[in-house]
Amino acid sequence: MATDDTTIETEPGGDRTGSEPATSERGTSVGGLDENIVGALAYLFAPLLAIVFYFIEEDNEFVRFHAVQSIIVFGGLFALSIGLSVFGIFLEAIPFVGALFAIFVGLFSLLLAPAVFVLWLILTVKAYKGDTDGLPVTGDMAWNYV
Repeated sequence: MATDDTTIETEPGGDRTGSEPATSERGTSVGGLDENIVGALAYLFAPLLAIVFYFIEEDNEFVRFHAVQSIIVFGGLFALSIGLSVFGIFLEAIPFVGALFAIFVGLFSLLLAPAVFVLWLILTVKAYKGDTDGLPVTGDMAWNYV
């Protein structure tokens, strides 16, 4: 039996789901790495490395999408964390009642951490598998900046 070597092209921004990691026409991205590796690294060291990848990678839409989504999601969560910390500090200045509210803010931050870890893990695995399905709100925003 003869095998037929054909390639399936997808439109930029289209769904590229499957069991194999996605590769671009070049097959590589930043520093000669596969694009799925670079996409996963954008989440692993988010959002700092994602910012670097966004500015370095000009052609690969897959890498740029995951870099932007990482910046939006984890940059926003970082800002939320700082905001909650500052808010807790201001609440502690209020006698008695403020301290109680500060405890609740601290507990909320503590409960948020495992959810952020699970989100980080899911997005990293999705990028490694070559999936371009973004999160409901941030995915659409990320495609606007690709």
